[in-house]
Amino acid sequence: MTTLEQMGAKAKEASRFLMTAGSKKDIALGAIADALCENCEEILAANKIDLENGEKSGLTASLLDRLRLSEERINGMADGVRQVAALPDPVGRVLDGRTLKNGLQIEKVTVPMGVIGIIFEARPNVTSDAAALCLKAGSAVILRGGKEAFHSNMAIARVMRDALEKAGFPRDCVALVEDTTRQSATELMQLSDYLDVLIPRGGAGLIKSVVENAKVPVIETGVGNCHIYVDKSADIEMAKNIVFNGKTSRPSVCNALETLLVHKDIAEKALPVIKAELDKKNVEIRGCDRTKQILGDCVVPATEEDYRVEFLDYIIAVKVVDSLDDAIAHIQKYSTGHSECIVTSDYNSANEFTARIDSAAVYVNASTRFTDGGEFGLGAEIGISTQKLHARGPMGLNELTSSKYIIRGNGQIR
Repeated sequence: MTTLEQMGAKAKEASRFLMTAGSKKDIALGAIADALCENCEEILAANKIDLENGEKSGLTASLLDRLRLSEERINGMADGVRQVAALPDPVGRVLDGRTLKNGLQIEKVTVPMGVIGIIFEARPNVTSDAAALCLKAGSAVILRGGKEAFHSNMAIARVMRDALEKAGFPRDCVALVEDTTRQSATELMQLSDYLDVLIPRGGAGLIKSVVENAKVPVIETGVGNCHIYVDKSADIEMAKNIVFNGKTSRPSVCNALETLLVHKDIAEKALPVIKAELDKKNVEIRGCDRTKQILGDCVVPATEEDYRVEFLDYIIAVKVVDSLDDAIAHIQKYSTGHSECIVTSDYNSANEFTARIDSAAVYVNASTRFTDGGEFGLGAEIGISTQKLHARGPMGLNELTSSKYIIRGNGQIR
């Protein structure tokens, strides 16, 4: 057996323990949260090495922001684990039940997935977030992070595994792939004898690679080319605030705004107001010819690629459109199915937009930055699913379970 196969076999065995762990899972999660805080200095020392390596290798400011930990962020990670522990157990819920004419009693109940694999990039907080969610959902997890966060991930995983062992749980409920080469990622994608589902969390390149190469069932998450359309009836002050929040509150995340569409009838009034607000964060505007005519030479001419890309930076693509139909057509062409918004005072326009835009989250007069399990009141989430099978939108605990039928009889035969 390869190293990864051995890891998979141990995780499968640990998953059988978790299937019936019940409320003990909350004790283990509490131990993990405490351990993260108690070992904060060790984790920060490891993260410092990753940050130094990242700066040397030329990581962008947004990627360094994703990578960076602090005492506050580690405490936030611990609080996130505690919040997961406090959520209702998603395992064992009765989804449906009936008694047939022959007396058979049938129940459909939620059950753990088993072993969940997660491939992610330069966000070490995912290590604890994902582990906590999988544990609460009764599944073991194999994590495979990017090389950028190698030392941080190793430290966090070691802390969690030690805490699990002290709580009487198998260490292998949480495992981290230490090999960060492409070969290990490919092998994990094909570990169908041990993994029940694989979830990629990262950029478009990672997700495409997983979808194309995996033999394990995949849940796509994350890529967010998110749009805001400012309709001709929009409140300009509201539009300004929503655009500014969507683009600048945290540009490195998947629910951040990437493209702004503005109706031609309001563009000359709205665009200067919005630009003045974006200037506070030195946001680069890449716009169409009409955008440049209104805002001047500060606008970088937009290319076709600018409307496709997820910038994850202080850059925004802008286009002036002729109508609601044109805005919808643009979004349908370039959207990744994550989150889109219309700012409008027209009830009919709002309804048409929400009916015709086929994304996981569609907003009327609110920032796309709310696409998040916690903000939706669902608790922590493993990611935002942009596909349609099994789960769509924020994937919380309930989406990390499967189901089975339990049939009770008294001797019935067919």
